[in-house]
Amino acid sequence: MQERKAHPNSHLPQKRSQTNVSLQLLQAIPEEEVWLAGQLSPHTRRAYKRDVQHFVRAMNIRSATELRQVSRAAVIHWQNTMKEQGTKPRSIRRRLSALSSLFSHLITHRAADINPVRDIKRPRVNRKQGTTRAFSSKEARKILDAPDPTTLQGLRDRAILSVGLQAGPRRSEIASLLVKDYHTNAGYKCLHFIRKGGEDLSLAINPQTSQRIEDYLAVAGHGEDFDGPLFRRIHNGTPNRNAPHHLHPQAIDRILRKYASSLGLGPGYSAHSMRATFITTALNNGASLDDGQSYYLHCTQYPVCRVDSFRGFFGQTNLRFLSG
Repeated sequence: MQERKAHPNSHLPQKRSQTNVSLQLLQAIPEEEVWLAGQLSPHTRRAYKRDVQHFVRAMNIRSATELRQVSRAAVIHWQNTMKEQGTKPRSIRRRLSALSSLFSHLITHRAADINPVRDIKRPRVNRKQGTTRAFSSKEARKILDAPDPTTLQGLRDRAILSVGLQAGPRRSEIASLLVKDYHTNAGYKCLHFIRKGGEDLSLAINPQTSQRIEDYLAVAGHGEDFDGPLFRRIHNGTPNRNAPHHLHPQAIDRILRKYASSLGLGPGYSAHSMRATFITTALNNGASLDDGQSYYLHCTQYPVCRVDSFRGFFGQTNLRFLSG
């Protein structure tokens, strides 16, 4: 008995069927999930989800329909409850912003009629002064030199701390770096970052930072693994080359705190302290406030900014932000 040959186009109806199923599934997704998925930053998605879930739990909301019908009075009650519980004004303001963003999306897509958060007065916060603790130049210099340069973990940590203190990226941006993100651009050694909001940025780095990255790669042995993680987990003094993994962003926090604690600098510091130190030092050494705000807040009107003769614990260098 001859085997029946399949028609060359017999798969097409199946594809159409799969497409129809996918469309039905997409149409069944609540607008709340669509709103959340539309946030470009994974950090923003996690924060917004957490903040809206707080509102849902606090108000005992059991369905999307109930959520879309909440009143201004319910939001005010939620806000007052948070105040009574001693929640910080910044946290209250952030949670209200997340809920307002959700309702703006629902109104745009005709899933809700009003935004109950729109006219509610939010707690005032001091935008001119940050809450993140920064290091002095001497403290930062000690932290940079604290890791043991004779071990692989020490070389990795020296490179990580140098990137954080001398380039100022977020902890997630450090953790997500690939080997190929370390490159040369117009004669400068650079790091390529994907910033908050999906912005591409190639940043010329301090020569000391470049040297530390190269020292680390020379010992780690993955300098040719261009698509692999730059900073990798280390187990028993060696990286897992068969299944390399990025460091978790929280690991950057732990590394910074480890060395800050070893120097007796006390609690209260985090990976964000490296970023705050970078900006503060730049301002103290001639950078304009506009340049500092541009870098810190990622304003799109500053795709290129330059601070010449940048000194301090960094040494003399040129700090350039090159549009990616």
